[in-house]
Amino acid sequence: MTHKTHAKRFGTLPLLGALLLTSVALGGCNLVTSDVVTGTVPEDYRQRHPIAVTEGEQSIVVFVGHARGNLTEPQRDDVIGLARSWRREGTGAIAIDVPADTPNSRAAQAVYREIRGLLASVGVPAHAIARRTYLVEDPRTLATVRLSYPKMAAVAGPCGVWPADLGPSLYNPGYNENKPYYNLGCATQRNLAAMVANPSDLEQPRAETAAYTSRRVIAFERYRKGEATATTYPEVEKAKLSDTGK
Repeated sequence: MTHKTHAKRFGTLPLLGALLLTSVALGGCNLVTSDVVTGTVPEDYRQRHPIAVTEGEQSIVVFVGHARGNLTEPQRDDVIGLARSWRREGTGAIAIDVPADTPNSRAAQAVYREIRGLLASVGVPAHAIARRTYLVEDPRTLATVRLSYPKMAAVAGPCGVWPADLGPSLYNPGYNENKPYYNLGCATQRNLAAMVANPSDLEQPRAETAAYTSRRVIAFERYRKGEATATTYPEVEKAKLSDTGK
């Protein structure tokens, strides 16, 4: 073996060592987990706890005794109120769950027929009413008639999630950065979602409605005569307790 061959063979050793060290260094980068990555939690509570519009459920429960086969006056009002709400916001049929093989099942059947009549009187078509039968596992439980329908609803949360400590900690590197904690604003978002009457108002404005013609005619008539068009409320002056600020 010549001297030139020895030099060529031993000259590759430093190159192999450098490649080995580089691969070890790159492999060590994979040991970093996502737990130490910062800046992944949004600082705005509207982004941490967004309000989503989904399909929920509206329901009422009608208690039926075993010896009474008709609705009480408050129950009739509940059924009529649910039917009117369905016409305004329902996205599916009204399901009526009727118990079977219970002491009050016979009375529940009579109540079901009365409920169908009330729904029809308010304007709910027959094809929008679905009857379902269910069994009660515990015979001591009073079986009820349940009415429900799907509707659009706004939801937010869940609240009460604390992924990091509030105080100084090794697991809370952003403590000294004066950033809001994760659960801040969740209750406000959840309450707003529960209180909104029309979830579509959170996504887009409503279309303009027709003007109040009667009031507009009065305002135009006063404008034509050169009178003040503003509305006066004399009872406001009578209800004042002090003249401070005049």
